Amino acid sequence: MRIWDIHPGYLNRQSLLGEHRELHGLVNILTQGKKGYSRHPETLRWVGFGWALKQRHALITAEMALRGYQEKTPVRTRSGKDQWPTIFIDSPHQQFQLLKKKYQDKEPGRIPLPQNAQQLWSQHKYSLLARDPNRYKTLESMVAKTGPHEDFNDLTLELTLALRSPPAKGGLTNALQHMWGNVSHTSNNLSIDINHWTSKKLLHEAQHLALENNQQYLWHSTALSELIMFTK
Repeated sequence: MRIWDIHPGYLNRQSLLGEHRELHGLVNILTQGKKGYSRHPETLRWVGFGWALKQRHALITAEMALRGYQEKTPVRTRSGKDQWPTIFIDSPHQQFQLLKKKYQDKEPGRIPLPQNAQQLWSQHKYSLLARDPNRYKTLESMVAKTGPHEDFNDLTLELTLALRSPPAKGGLTNALQHMWGNVSHTSNNLSIDINHWTSKKLLHEAQHLALENNQQYLWHSTALSELIMFTK
């Protein structure tokens, strides 16, 4: 049993659908008293964190939708609102290493496994911009000074934890507009006024153009799926 902590965009199709299936199994164990893996470390770390499991499910669902899958089995657990487990079975950085071994000679996820701090940052930058513009500027400067072979364990942990917090409305709008700027030149209507669009429409249009025009920089962004959870 495995519930990952890193963004599900890093998971390939098999792992993504597998986590979705196992998360529902875990919910059944916690809510219906089923034995199964009730003493498994993965199960134990989620005891009392039903709300967080619901959030993880929403994140997985958003990634599945981006890849063309429909999800019709909601999770309604609510215990421990606004709280996440503080324990990792493997640290976020170790999870990348596990996937690297697992995916040798297999299909990768939507987002390439990061090889250095710069790549990790480029994948998470819009997600962080939506949540904390000041920290975004600090990390952007720090990453620029980081060597391509330097350790990025701490950065991996910080960015993974950052995605557990919801963005403010202004931050969300700012991030979405920056994302749109990456693909707007491929739109058929360059004179369109996005200020009249809802945040959901803006993100959906950015998703569509990123896929249609193979815009790799945006397609490899965590924000491309996870921000849909906060749009209206």
